[in-house]
Amino acid sequence: MDRVELARRLRPGTRWDSGVWELFHENSKAGRYDAFPPPEFITQRMDRMLQSLGYEQYPAVPLPRPDEPMELGLADALLTRASARGMAPTRHGLSQLATLLHHAYGITRDNQGTVFPRPFRAVPSGGALYPLEIYVHTARVEELEAGLYHYNPLRHELRFLRHGDDSRRLSEAVVQRNLAVDASLIIFITAVFERSVFKYGDRGYRFVLIEAGHVGQNLALTAAAMGLACLTIGGYADRQIDDLLGIDGVSHSAVYLAAIGSPAPEAADMQGFGH
Repeated sequence: MDRVELARRLRPGTRWDSGVWELFHENSKAGRYDAFPPPEFITQRMDRMLQSLGYEQYPAVPLPRPDEPMELGLADALLTRASARGMAPTRHGLSQLATLLHHAYGITRDNQGTVFPRPFRAVPSGGALYPLEIYVHTARVEELEAGLYHYNPLRHELRFLRHGDDSRRLSEAVVQRNLAVDASLIIFITAVFERSVFKYGDRGYRFVLIEAGHVGQNLALTAAAMGLACLTIGGYADRQIDDLLGIDGVSHSAVYLAAIGSPAPEAADMQGFGH
């Protein structure tokens, strides 16, 4: 039985046949005559918004330059990237984490001499609004205490938000429970939706999700180039993850996760079956 036939047989209102996705897609379509806020309003609104959450009250952890050597070039990383089926619990260097974060969502060039009000990052962003935030949980990175961190791309630094290894708690909130425990780090991509929807409305929510996909691919390719295993994760309990991060889940919520670590020897033969 294919999915279409299955959906027909399910009672109306189930998650397979709710039609919510279709309603959203229709409501977020753009038209030739859609009006956007005037440029002056957009610039003023952007000036009032944080480019990245500061967490000024928490300890800062400066990161090294993102110059960890890559084992593979881009073409080889694209060809060898695979969704990890297992990871070996190992420790990694702070420079590796710094390189992953910078290539995922870091500042790549300034905006001097351009009409854009913000510096550019490693991904395309609708209206250069950069609505995403990056958090990291790890108990296996050298020079870092076990706990939860926030990455600030503008300063290329971490803020230490909470002490303690929450791997077991994380494993209860994701589908691939073993990877939450075995991974060297879990990266959370969250969205502050107002940064995008104030300009683009419902269409802005589409842009948020597209941008999260760009960041996820950057993480996957950078990990592959560094010889690391990566699994991007869409199967997680949203409210549990938002609670773990200490965000409200409405105006600011998790939209994508990634587990990164060392390839497990027993999973090496399965890499060709990855997505």
